Amino acid sequence: QVQLVESGGGVVQAGGSLRLSCAGSGPIFSINAMTWYRQAPGQPQHVITQCTSGGSTNYADSVKGRFTSSRDSVENTFYLQMNSLKREDTAVYYCNAEIYTLAQGAKDYWGQGTQVTVSS
Repeated sequence: QVQLVESGGGVVQAGGSLRLSCAGSGPIFSINAMTWYRQAPGQPQHVITQCTSGGSTNYADSVKGRFTSSRDSVENTFYLQMNSLKREDTAVYYCNAEIYTLAQGAKDYWGQGTQVTVSS
């Protein structure tokens, strides 16, 4: 079965950097759109960056210029490079991808979430 496994979260001081990874495994034929979400305590989950199947990438204003998403299509892995981190970036980060398998067609899959804590 297809799985997305996240890694790379942790505690970092304000101004620091972290890189999150989201590794896909299983019978993946292709990966289409890929999205990173985050959810801060007491707040709804929201999109911070989305990479479409056409290759364009959009960023939320709150992270534009600081965060960069990328993908390794050979390894089916996505990355979120986070620089100049601020306390307000503290949240649980989730990856989501539309993945096509021969058995089930295109479906949405989620990573398990990884905690990012930015201290002052």
